[in-house]
Order: sequence, then structure tokens, then C-alpha cells
Amino acid sequence: MTHVEDELRGQPECWARAAAEAERYGGALPRPGERVAIVGCGTSYFMARSAAALREDAGHGETDAFPASEFPYRRAYDRVVALTRSGTTTEVLDLLGRVRGRTRTTAISADPDSPVTDAADEVIVLDYADERAVVQTRFATTALTLLRAHAGRHTDAAVADARTALADDLPERLADRTQFTFLGRGWTVGLADEAALKMREASLSWAESYPAMEYRHGPVSVTTRTTVTWMFGAPPKGLAEQVGRTGGLWIAGGLDPLAELVRAQRLAVAVAAARGLDPDRPRHLTRSVILAP
Repeated sequence: MTHVEDELRGQPECWARAAAEAERYGGALPRPGERVAIVGCGTSYFMARSAAALREDAGHGETDAFPASEFPYRRAYDRVVALTRSGTTTEVLDLLGRVRGRTRTTAISADPDSPVTDAADEVIVLDYADERAVVQTRFATTALTLLRAHAGRHTDAAVADARTALADDLPERLADRTQFTFLGRGWTVGLADEAALKMREASLSWAESYPAMEYRHGPVSVTTRTTVTWMFGAPPKGLAEQVGRTGGLWIAGGLDPLAELVRAQRLAVAVAAARGLDPDRPRHLTRSVILAP
């Protein structure tokens, strides 16, 4: 079993722990009414997008998400929350240094001894969700679960559905497909983006992601009999039928959307195996991006 397979299987227990401990971190996490920016890089940025949408939809305050490298420093925020598994990512550390003293900062990381512990005002360490694999799975979803629970949008059904996603077989012959498209709405758009990234990282697949309605504005034109179109959450009316007319395979996400991401993670590993690839060693990637000064 690869590291990434082992780590993605540990997600239900990690989510349950993060949700149970969300209250203890109340002072370090955004308070209702705060104007908040959530930042990250790669997978962490996609989790930030989902967390921001969940918090704002819960009525807790205006919440934006940005890649750390594209943070709008002219905007005023009450708090910046940075997601960084390694705690060493250059763009995140630079951002925290630039806003220190004028904006409250919180970092969520997996490593208690990383540089981010000195760079942020508050640090939440999810070391039980750390990973050996380059490809992120359980840390990212556990950090999102913590923020989801803090926003009051986590339920025990998410953990139960994650166990189902790990136990049930994937739809047949998915590994034979050549194109994978993931769709979301609201907070699940970030999950769709992350699912596509997992397919690209682990299996070198042609993978795309879109807000579900935007898929109709052009991208659906490249859907064929070799395409999988996977929906995270409830689809817009008529979209499944439209995809069916293209000959593409429609997959309706019947589980909690975060559990559907677990299924997509499994698909990425399965496609990698079918192609003779090692998902623990994705091409041209490292566990953390550290830029030379």
C-alpha cells in the first residue's frame, strides 16, 4: 500500500477528531462578524475556497479566499487564516510576515516545529493528520473539517459517508476513461478543483473542474464517450441529461460532498496504478514549495 492510500484511508477518524476539538480552538479561529481571508497554496488554497464559502453562507461574516501568492495587501481584514501542511511554504510565510502587526493571523499546520509557528499570532497543529506523501489528502480535508465544524456546517453524516466512500467499490471501468471533469456549486466548487488536482498530480490525467453552471458555457463541448463528469453536491436541473446526450459518463455525488472527494482521491490512485505510476512520487513535485531567497 502506498503512503497516499494509507493516508486517505485515515480520514474518517481525523475528521471526527477535528470536529470534536473545534470548540477548543475557538479563540484562534475567526469570530462571528470578523472580516476574514483564508489563504493557502495548491490543495490548501482549494480548501480555503470551500471554507470561505461555508463560513460566509453560515452568516458568520464576509470571507474571502486567495492563493497566498496573490493576496490583495491593500484590503483590510480582521484576520488572515493560513492553511499550510508543512508550515514551510515560502509564499505563506512571506504573507504572514507582511501582515504581522496590522492583521491578526492564524495558521493551521501539521508540524509543530515548522517556521509558521513563529510567523503567525495563533497556531493550530493537526499533527495527527500529517502525511508522508507529497500528494495531500487527509491533512487538507481535516483542516477543512475543522473550519466547517467551527462554522456549524459539519455533521456526523460526513464521517459516516467517508467510511462508505472507502468501503464501496468505485464505478466500473473508470480507469479506462481519458478525461475527468469535476463540478461543484457554492462551497463544493473548491472540492471539485481539488479532485481535478488529485487526478493530475497522482495519475497525470486530463482533469478539469468548473462551477456546475459554467460547465454549460463552453467546456461541455469537449465531453465525449471517454469522459467522466462527476458532480459534487446537487446538480443544476437538466445537467445530467445534457451530459448523457454527449455520451459521457455522469456520476451523481450522493454522499456528503467531502466524502465524494475521498472517492475521487481513490480514483486518482486507481488510475495511477492502472497506468503503472507511483502516486507517492508525482512528477516534478515536492512536499513543500520553498523558494530560494
